Amino acid sequence: QVQLVESGGGLVQAGGSLRLSCAASKSIFSINSMGWYRQAPGNQRELVAVFTSGSRTNYSDSVKGRFTISRDNAKNTVYLQMNSLKPEDTAVYYCGADVVRGSLMLRSWGQGTQVTVSS
Repeated sequence: QVQLVESGGGLVQAGGSLRLSCAASKSIFSINSMGWYRQAPGNQRELVAVFTSGSRTNYSDSVKGRFTISRDNAKNTVYLQMNSLKPEDTAVYYCGADVVRGSLMLRSWGQGTQVTVSS
């Protein structure tokens, strides 16, 4: 598995921006997929944006055009640039990474970082 450390959450007004960072304990090239998920109170955890195998990106429809996922391979870090934030973006944001072990896909989670968008 892989250890993930997130940073960058906080409180911002609607229309503002935040950038989240997720540092992995191993090379991104050894990780099958890595990206961002979020969970609002009373809701299930949902995908926000991920790098899938083959370095493709996948975004939730609710964030397309506003959020951008990027990565720095040398730093083993994935970022989430969030622009034009809305109150409905308020949630705990988790970094998740999938690593293949034999026939198993093992998912690791970071500790989560709170993002609060005020109206």
